[in-house]
Amino acid sequence: MVDLKNRRPLGSRDTKWATRCAGALADKGVTPNAISQASMGAALVAGLAFAASGYVESIVGSGMLLILGAFFCQIRLLCNLFDGMVAVEAGQSAPDGPLWNEFPDRVSDLLIFAGAGLGTGHLALGLAAGAMAVLTAYTRELGAGLGLPPDFSGPMAKPQRMAIVTGAAVLAVFEPFLATSGIVLTATLWIVAIGAAFTTLRRSALIRARLLERD
Repeated sequence: MVDLKNRRPLGSRDTKWATRCAGALADKGVTPNAISQASMGAALVAGLAFAASGYVESIVGSGMLLILGAFFCQIRLLCNLFDGMVAVEAGQSAPDGPLWNEFPDRVSDLLIFAGAGLGTGHLALGLAAGAMAVLTAYTRELGAGLGLPPDFSGPMAKPQRMAIVTGAAVLAVFEPFLATSGIVLTATLWIVAIGAAFTTLRRSALIRARLLERD
């Protein structure tokens, strides 16, 4: 079963191309859980590509790996879009759907940011960014578990995290021409870690305020 109250509002869900793609997946018998699981595979490819980009001496090879990582970050987001659409709009939800809707996202965040950390030589920073990303989701689920409306606010919610790391990966392709290496992705990891920490604090403060209002 899908909890519609805990569903992230997405404008792309109402587009014709998304509706067609979700319908095609449902017609082919692809389950929402399988799409959710595929998102972890996409994140793994992205993370490995980011990690490998820092150890390839060829400018072309490194650039291709960064583009590959950026591409699969977006594939991960498409999986996140289509699993819910196939479950809800196509009526293919499963009893264990809520587990597969949330768990792969936490794994995916860790894979992508750890990979970026490895590629820049700052694994601890990548893990910190991944941990902060997981904490934002935990705070949202904590509020929902307390009976409050789910808070998808930013500034570093999942769509924003993937947008910034995708853009940074594309920008990092041109770094060698500026005689720099790894600065863009390193700065991005700092931005994600700090932004996600702020997002967690913001959501926590809202939870507290709403709980006090109930009394």
